[in-house]
Amino acid sequence: MKDTQAIIERVSRVNDTHQQLYLAVDASLTQMQAGQSLLAKLSTPGVESYTPYLRQQWFPVKIENQTLIVERPSAELYQPGQVVNLLGAVGVPFRFRRTLRTVLLLAWDADPAPLLLTIPALLVNRVGVTLVLCGTAARYTTEHLPPEVEIIRGDADLQWQNRVTTIGWADQVFVAVNPQIENIQMGRIYALFKELRSDVQTAYLFGVFCPPLPCGTGACGACLLRTRGEAQLVCTTGPAFDLTTVSGLG
Repeated sequence: MKDTQAIIERVSRVNDTHQQLYLAVDASLTQMQAGQSLLAKLSTPGVESYTPYLRQQWFPVKIENQTLIVERPSAELYQPGQVVNLLGAVGVPFRFRRTLRTVLLLAWDADPAPLLLTIPALLVNRVGVTLVLCGTAARYTTEHLPPEVEIIRGDADLQWQNRVTTIGWADQVFVAVNPQIENIQMGRIYALFKELRSDVQTAYLFGVFCPPLPCGTGACGACLLRTRGEAQLVCTTGPAFDLTTVSGLG
């Protein structure tokens, strides 16, 4: 965990709902990997900026040289030249299998940003990527994403075209859901995959948990997640957890 400052170099609107912030950051943050995030707060001139609390969780969607690109809702206001205080990197990278052919990314009633940094690395390694957007996530337009990514839109009940085939072909799956009802929706995802695949093996289906992170260091215990081994802190051992190990999902 490192306390650094970044400068917003550019703000670019990517669709009707989201914008991308181009951040000049400390070199250490350019080594972030998919799954890791930052706790961000706009700095106020003349005011001490450091505090671990009341921050937004920002997931990078792309890294270019010394520039880190994050995606934020278009309703939020940012300007080039603004200084952002960052704490990070928070969390651990997604755990991919060594041999992969296809990866399924699924956002259900959630912002897909926590999943998007996976895409460049997977495509470079010639892994097929399918992004399924269900419920409110289906409103997210994707023209700015690489054309190699297969985009599928589904409804609020997790129905989409060729669903059985899509799930059957995936070597690994990473899922983001509405943080306000995270356990309920993760449970429904787990039940769906058990129904369609008969058996959900370990290290196959991962839930990307995004609860509020008041501190990001494990000090407050607010992001505790019950698993079948022991309770885990999302900020230090997450955000991705194998859903076969999470308690209360069936």
